[in-house]
Amino acid sequence: MTETFAELIACEDVLMFVNAAITSTGQREFHHDPGDQRLSLEFLHEYMLANYREMYAAVLALDINDHNAALIVVNLLVHAGDVDVERRRAEGRLIARRLESMPQQRVYRVFRELRRRGVNNRRTRAIIRDWMAARRDPAFDSVKYRSLVKVAARHAHLRLRGEQGSFLFAPFSVTAYSTPIYEQWRRAHYSQAAIYELPYTVAEGFAALHRIPRETFLERIEPRMTRLERLRLQTSAAKVEAVRTGLRDMREMPLTRLASYVLSLTLDERSARRAELTEALRTAARRVAGAARGSWGRVTAVLDDSYSALGSGQKRRRPLAVALASHYLLEALAKEYTPLWTSGRTDELLTYPSGPTPLGTRIIDALETGPERLLIVSDGWDNAPPGLAADVLRIWRTRLDPGHRLAPGQRVMTVHLNPVYDADDFDVRRLAPTVPTAGIRDAEDLPTLVELARFAEGRVGLPKLRAHLDDRTARFLGDRA
Repeated sequence: MTETFAELIACEDVLMFVNAAITSTGQREFHHDPGDQRLSLEFLHEYMLANYREMYAAVLALDINDHNAALIVVNLLVHAGDVDVERRRAEGRLIARRLESMPQQRVYRVFRELRRRGVNNRRTRAIIRDWMAARRDPAFDSVKYRSLVKVAARHAHLRLRGEQGSFLFAPFSVTAYSTPIYEQWRRAHYSQAAIYELPYTVAEGFAALHRIPRETFLERIEPRMTRLERLRLQTSAAKVEAVRTGLRDMREMPLTRLASYVLSLTLDERSARRAELTEALRTAARRVAGAARGSWGRVTAVLDDSYSALGSGQKRRRPLAVALASHYLLEALAKEYTPLWTSGRTDELLTYPSGPTPLGTRIIDALETGPERLLIVSDGWDNAPPGLAADVLRIWRTRLDPGHRLAPGQRVMTVHLNPVYDADDFDVRRLAPTVPTAGIRDAEDLPTLVELARFAEGRVGLPKLRAHLDDRTARFLGDRA
């Protein structure tokens, strides 16, 4: 059945929003200020909520980033009166399930925003109550996120049990707490020894209060740090010898986060720790690939390490980290793999952002390798010379492989994955109309995004996109195996 023009527009609109929800966090990018990013993103959310609310809610089941998931949750609850009871119930299940998968500090900020906007209906209070009741360690949350927990408790009119209410609203009215972490917090006000029994982020404030030297504090608090906290300290400007991210920690890190850590090291450090870092990256990539290892046939990747891959002060080297992580993941997924960096480098561990972006030339090189899959990981700013990549891809599709008519062994599935949101176009920047483009934030999502890209090719329409979203929603909610 032929699709209507409205259905084609709707399909493009939804895919455009998904790309934005994956890549944009409202922060500064290499080519755009944070104000432009936020304004563009807010418009997209309002547009989707008004025109495609059902699919807007279903996007919560996709691999979008937490920033946009939080915006969707808030918007659905603020405008809950615009839909009937059955629709609100379906949205409530999606909201509750998404909040379970988000970091707790983000969820508490969602509750704070709901209070700021005066959203306090029965359903909102129930969502807050149920989420907080499911917390595994509410005492830990009360200490680490004390002000945010107070806001949520007040807003939802919660009846706090045990010592939690006293700790939150009258902490010094109790002479001694029976809950260990509450008592450690109380004693930390006058005892330096108690500081080192608290979570790192809480202890850091007490260390400043007691004027403990930074090096001494970090050395003693190190056993209490999480892997992520060790990573952040190891990558900070003042790298303290007392904190070291070891091989065990790296093996358990998510792939893209690990790539960011590797790129934060100097070239000399990377070279000196080559075996350790390479093993950790390949271990993380194999974990992501899972049962699909070696199943993608011949794969060639064009990976962007031009100067714009530097990102911004808020997203330092993020585009390059996605490219590096994608390199190791594709190496694990492919039976035969050829990486082509735009700089021409062949040592991926020593890559760094530099030079122009000759995507067209590298795509020609990639097609000459005869791949079954060609993946391009780039922000799409082809500038050496400008527009060559679009011409190469256009000629390939219209002249050399029109309508994907080549023999199965000669066909090339081409997908462009872009880690940077383009605020001017309300989408990620595309290389050519004939090549599907999907936004990517974490390399871990690459296999799913390659599947989603078939919708962006224009050969699969709105009914199948709806079916895909319904299927993902059912799996997300546990209604389907």
